[in-house]
Amino acid sequence: MKLVIFLWPRHVRKSDIKGIAQLATQATTSVTRIVEGVHHSVLNTKGIPGGKVIRNISSIIYKSVHAATFVVGTGVDAALTKLQPLLESAADAEPGTRRREAVLSALNGVMGDRLVATNNPFATPMTLRYQGNTLNWNDLPAMPAATGKVLLLVHGLCMNDLQWRTEQAEAVHDHGKALASALGYTPVYLRYNSGLHTSINGRELSAQLEQLVEHWPVQIEELTIVAHSMGGLVSRSAVHYAAQEDLRWPRHLKSIVFLGTPHHGAPLEQAGNWLDVIIGSTPYSAPFTRLVQLRSAGITDLRHGHVLDEDWQDHDRFERKPDNREAVPLPADVACYTVAATTASKRSLLADRLIGDGLVPLRSALGQHKNAKQYLAFEKDSQWIAYQTNHMELLSSHAVSGQMIEWLSPPA
Repeated sequence: MKLVIFLWPRHVRKSDIKGIAQLATQATTSVTRIVEGVHHSVLNTKGIPGGKVIRNISSIIYKSVHAATFVVGTGVDAALTKLQPLLESAADAEPGTRRREAVLSALNGVMGDRLVATNNPFATPMTLRYQGNTLNWNDLPAMPAATGKVLLLVHGLCMNDLQWRTEQAEAVHDHGKALASALGYTPVYLRYNSGLHTSINGRELSAQLEQLVEHWPVQIEELTIVAHSMGGLVSRSAVHYAAQEDLRWPRHLKSIVFLGTPHHGAPLEQAGNWLDVIIGSTPYSAPFTRLVQLRSAGITDLRHGHVLDEDWQDHDRFERKPDNREAVPLPADVACYTVAATTASKRSLLADRLIGDGLVPLRSALGQHKNAKQYLAFEKDSQWIAYQTNHMELLSSHAVSGQMIEWLSPPA
């Protein structure tokens, strides 16, 4: 309901009712299971007289609640499916407001895998976007300004393509437009469901870029990727799978610039994994692991920086285990650059380890790792640190744009 209140009325479409109804049904079921788990834990550990009888009665009650919720939810979903054509309106075809898209991208980041699994209409499909419009390969819009230098911008967790455009003190900044103006790139923006596994998004991005190379209106001279946060992991995954499948698009890939990418993980998700262990350690708190484990597959991939299927397949992603992911080096014959940020004014052992940009430690963003196989070998002059800058400020920094222009400019 909070989602409805936040969006309504200007940001909610009539066709959203089905997605909201599904979320409400799933929330009711999850809360009921938590309460049931706590109830049974108390009965099992307190030795209450007649506890077995009480437990049997309560089980019947909770099963009835689950059944009723399922029936009601299924009925509402079926009814709204039939009404879907009537709920649609001309306004639904128009681009969403920035606030609406921000809420939906955050929702996808937190539980995007569940949205896909339940066919919820709020699930965000992966699309490439040009000048605010989705690129439909079967019906491309007129693109007279398109050049042979394509710049792909890949956003991070819980974000969307519109958030590359930032406003501060009435000044608007967009790395894509800055690079286009200085170096003649044509910016293309990726929008994707950041709650899915990184490798799933990587495979899909690779397929999308193969289509871009096939259908781009002019011959592509070079492709450059600028990726923020999780977007860097998705980009590395895409390059890996394209090489496996011998696709054509990597032949055009000239450069990748990573902005605050957690190549070796982020402490926030590592802390979340500790919560899984701590909360699950007692019978009273164990049912509440359902709340902690609401976080998506995309979020749990950030624990160590997963980019491959093998990193998560056949594993319980909430189980605490060592960093045993497959090593994926930087792509050969591609100029790779990395921008790391720190809120500190200068480097120190403590600042590098504990502060970073507020979400990603410096060493992780710089690709440094104590295991030589995992160490990402960025050239010294391909690394740059933005001081007194947090993770999100990387998107609005003119200094970052200036450094990228310096890196990507052709030799004099």
